[in-house]
Amino acid sequence: MLYWLSFLSDEVSFLNVFRYLTFRTGGAVFLSFLICLIVGPYFIRWLKLRQKDGQPIRSDGPATHFSKKGTPTMGGLMIVGSVIVSVLCWGNLANPYIWLLIFVLLGFAAAGFLDDWLKLTKKSSAGISGYTKLGLQFLVSLIACLSVMHLEKGAMNTVLTFPFFKNLFLDLSYFYIPFVLILMVGASNAVNLTDGLDGLVSVPVIMATFVFMVIAYVVGRVDYAQYLQIYYVADAGEMTVFCGAIIGAVLGFLWFNAPPAKIFMGDTGSLALGGVLGLLSVITKHEIVLAIAGGIFVIEALSDIIQVGSYKLRHKRVFLMAPIHHHFEKKGWPETTVVVRFWIVSILLALLALSTLKLR
Repeated sequence: MLYWLSFLSDEVSFLNVFRYLTFRTGGAVFLSFLICLIVGPYFIRWLKLRQKDGQPIRSDGPATHFSKKGTPTMGGLMIVGSVIVSVLCWGNLANPYIWLLIFVLLGFAAAGFLDDWLKLTKKSSAGISGYTKLGLQFLVSLIACLSVMHLEKGAMNTVLTFPFFKNLFLDLSYFYIPFVLILMVGASNAVNLTDGLDGLVSVPVIMATFVFMVIAYVVGRVDYAQYLQIYYVADAGEMTVFCGAIIGAVLGFLWFNAPPAKIFMGDTGSLALGGVLGLLSVITKHEIVLAIAGGIFVIEALSDIIQVGSYKLRHKRVFLMAPIHHHFEKKGWPETTVVVRFWIVSILLALLALSTLKLR
């Protein structure tokens, strides 16, 4: 809404600052962070009153996790709420991508909320059925995919671009829709799998979002897109405000989720954040870059797939426990060591992902 103040810049020249993406993105970061910081203590107390036993702890998990019993979950509600308020304040609400991102954020958050709610009411680590959860995710992803294709009409509509190569394209044609659905749902569940230790998922999400904040900014400007020889997406630049709101909200959540966590994100937050990252990669035509920027999520998901596949085929486990962060815990790494080392890897992967913009 503040963007509209720029229309009054002819009368008050200072108001022109609200036209600049960089200024509004910075404002979105700080507002969403402050909302989480201020609301956080009250929200945590409110959740504790309604979740006496907190998030159910896996019975087969590391022994150190049993001390976390009673910690409330559904912290994702704080993240989602902060993002939406911040975006509504700082974003250009005439931009269709803003509303599409909000739709996906709320849609995936709703699927996660149902899962978290059933876990709490059943007092079990099993929530809604996998088919129901996937069905909801695929439905939201399908609507988002068709919307993007409608907004981005042209020869590149169903084309997949490749990082490090400026002239390498692959037209997926009718296979583009199932590709996008698998990408968005896969990203959502990969982020969810990563959310297993205090603070673990926050920095990888922040770094991946930062990568797509930069990408959205450059693909949304004709001059930068031409210089870097990447696909130009009209109106995509406004998504930097949305990315900034996510970064601020996750930083604010990390304030309370840092070891020892006072609140857990839950599926409400992790599914929503993963789904939005998937959509950002689709809109900016940098789908493969998501696998680099979100490499931690890919590793976590692959470790789980390998573990399940190996046990079904060979009746043997590859890892001491999956996802892989639990494997390192079982090997004797302290939880904070696992978290910080995963953070370091996510930062390096983000730098590698950004390098794809120039090395083509």
